[in-house]
Amino acid sequence: MKPTLKVQVANKYFSKFVVSFDEKFIDLIVEPKADGFFAPFLWAESKKGIADISQMFAQLLLTIKPIYDKGKKNLPKYLGVFDKEKIVFVEFYHVLPIFLLNDFNWNEKPSTVSKKTENTVAKFLYPKHKKQDDTIVVYEFYFDNDEDGLKEFIKTNFTFNGDTVRLQITKNNFLHVYNRWVSEVRPSIDASFETLKESDLIDGDFYLADLLSEYNESVRKMLKVSLQKTVFHVNIKRSDRLFNELIQFNDKGYAHDKFWTKYERPSAKEDWDYMIDRRDLLVPQEIREQKGAYFTPKIWVEKSQEYLEKVFGENWQDDYYVWDCCCGTGNLLTGLTNPDNVWASTIDQPDVEVLNELIDGGYNLLKPHVFQFDFLSDEFVPKSRSGKIPDSLFNIINNPERQKNLIIYINPPYAETGDGLGTQTNKEFCFSQHKTHSRYKELLGKASHEFFSQFFIHILKTMPMATLAIFSTMKYVNSANFERFRQSFPAKFKSGFICRSDTFDNVHGKFPIGFLVWCLSQTKFPKQILIDVLGDNGEKIGKKGFYNNRKYINQWINSFPISGQSLGILYAKGMDFQNNQGLWISLEIKNSGGSQFMLSETNLIEGSIYFAVRHCLNDEHNWINHRDQFLFPNEDYKRDKRFKNDCLIYTLFHEKNRISSQNGINHWIPFSRKDVKGKDSFASTFMVNFLQTRGTLSKEANAVLESGKMLWRYYHETIKSDDNAEVNASLYDIREYFKGRVNGRMNTKSTDQKFNELDQALKDSLKNLAEVIKPKVYEFGFLLE
Repeated sequence: MKPTLKVQVANKYFSKFVVSFDEKFIDLIVEPKADGFFAPFLWAESKKGIADISQMFAQLLLTIKPIYDKGKKNLPKYLGVFDKEKIVFVEFYHVLPIFLLNDFNWNEKPSTVSKKTENTVAKFLYPKHKKQDDTIVVYEFYFDNDEDGLKEFIKTNFTFNGDTVRLQITKNNFLHVYNRWVSEVRPSIDASFETLKESDLIDGDFYLADLLSEYNESVRKMLKVSLQKTVFHVNIKRSDRLFNELIQFNDKGYAHDKFWTKYERPSAKEDWDYMIDRRDLLVPQEIREQKGAYFTPKIWVEKSQEYLEKVFGENWQDDYYVWDCCCGTGNLLTGLTNPDNVWASTIDQPDVEVLNELIDGGYNLLKPHVFQFDFLSDEFVPKSRSGKIPDSLFNIINNPERQKNLIIYINPPYAETGDGLGTQTNKEFCFSQHKTHSRYKELLGKASHEFFSQFFIHILKTMPMATLAIFSTMKYVNSANFERFRQSFPAKFKSGFICRSDTFDNVHGKFPIGFLVWCLSQTKFPKQILIDVLGDNGEKIGKKGFYNNRKYINQWINSFPISGQSLGILYAKGMDFQNNQGLWISLEIKNSGGSQFMLSETNLIEGSIYFAVRHCLNDEHNWINHRDQFLFPNEDYKRDKRFKNDCLIYTLFHEKNRISSQNGINHWIPFSRKDVKGKDSFASTFMVNFLQTRGTLSKEANAVLESGKMLWRYYHETIKSDDNAEVNASLYDIREYFKGRVNGRMNTKSTDQKFNELDQALKDSLKNLAEVIKPKVYEFGFLLE
């Protein structure tokens, strides 16, 4: 049997090295014959037949992205691709910036690379604007004609100095090592977040100082921070201020010294220059995220333009003007046919340069219509008055009648500041750098924590007669945190759709992303909208309503009085579907970061309703209803005693009821000592007495109660000979007793088979009860369909 191509290549050209084949990720791995800490020479992709070089490299990059993200493997000096006629090498650092592109579609499968992805990779392999002294990016060798050159290339470049103790840092791995440095060394540097904020520094400046300060004075002058023995020196001159500060290690340099036993600082001047020039690669992801649009999949670009045509007519591209004010590299504008009416701006000048190269290659935009512009900070001034906005676009913005025909067509960043509790993170800091943050903070309220909301409000304030066509999450339509935003954003919904979020690159989780068209300068924000739901292939699969015309469920439960002894605390994170798993009951007092409701006899039924209507639907949670808000119900539930009792029983026996006798008196035992043959009296008979006042239960609730009784009875039979067992055990305690814990987590099953059977029977009966409660959730208006 003839060896495969990769085996043939390995045997003929790399026999002096350690060669391995990873069928799942990397076809060919070449490493030095040595033990210890070193970087591989080569990761390579092989193809049968004859293949395009850029396409092969695109496939390789998509394949190794998960390995790169995990950061556990040392990166190779070269990436390579080969087919039956040729082998091609590129040093890793040349393609490193691709891993940081915001609008590169990493969701593509390596087997089906798109032309856009292939072209993006090609720009890094074959840059059009190389300087005379630039090094060659791609090394191509054809097996028939270049065999001697190939062998010489391998002999010259696949060399190993024998130092297996420390890994040499080069331009190929300096970013990879940076991620480890941040984890191991950065915590020991006594530079506060405030220091970084005030002096416009990033952690990467301290890393560069650590890498390069030991070299000559000319190198140190190029750095914002230098390391002088064991002290970092910040020396930055700005027009308004001089920063001259010394920063120490907080552990006397222990972590720093330990780190440098594993790594060797870069020794080549070309590596120093590269690392200084590419400081941008060290900018934190959260700051990069907020600088430009994410990749919009082709299917949603096409669909969005179909919806624009529905709203504005088939000649909309001739009748209307389009501005993408956070365009990245122009992905959203693909397919537009009238470049005279389209403008594209982005915060990053490199994106402008990429777009200009695309235009040279036939992309349908005009170079004078593409410009660098920080939409949230820069002033609206035309180029003719030393501003940034092309006069052709400025004249439209500045003319109210022409502005009516302007469509702001964007897919802005979806990043948010995080906790929203007043602690300023790196991400929140990068938001606050924009003028819109301080200008509209009071107007937006809690919505100011969402980056895209700044685009909404700034567009409204600067171009109030325009139309906004925007991709974004749906929070602003129905979330309680956006109530003040909706009051400040009068707009009319024209049309739109929602699609699944994880079809977008760099967006995690499964929730609806909407493309909505808004006519600005209206009287008020709509109380409800009905929007198309599209499947992954763009097909219409239904309609979905989003509502903000009702009070929320937290306002409802807070309307009931609390008196008498405390029975426990209901903890609730958020009021929407996605946060239902953050809803539980406990005796333990915790700072959970969400809402807390004390439960007593006077609000126990309402608390049980709150708990049950949210948890009974957990198995129906999906991307479409992910952000649906639970609401203030109508009055009908008050007359349905069976519904109230069903919710009480459901709450008593649900796994998120984490009442434990270890935290206080357990008032939640729904049985008498006699019912379960307890060996001693219970400390509280509150719940069994309370249930007796509730009247007749439904058959489904009775089935749950009976299953629970069997479980409790088995527990008390089991503990008769165990003097240390808790007589007042709750359901949570009983499960913990039989299942035990490993590393603090309760096991999913017990070694006691009878307990497992009884526990499963209880869970099954609880599911049946949930099915009875579910339709009432909608009937009584806790959720709207």
